[in-house]
Amino acid sequence: MDKNELHDLLNQLHEEISNTKEVDEKGLALLRDLEADITALLERSDETLEPVHPTIFKTMKETIIHFEVTHPTLTEQVAKISEILSGAGI
Repeated sequence: MDKNELHDLLNQLHEEISNTKEVDEKGLALLRDLEADITALLERSDETLEPVHPTIFKTMKETIIHFEVTHPTLTEQVAKISEILSGAGI
């Protein structure tokens, strides 16, 4: 997967997070943290392939667990991006 495809996926996830309704306090905190991580990834220059901070994967895992029943589309997108980032060594 190239950087443009990853960028598009991150933008889709960003949009899905923005459209997520009916979220409890813990879910809201997870989404805020994930949103900050996504924003940081989107702001990285195309030349920079430095590894992402490991906490992003922890946040993604917690988000998947928290939303897997109530928000399956969000969960699917977070899982996909987590796999891509892990596989790319970013």
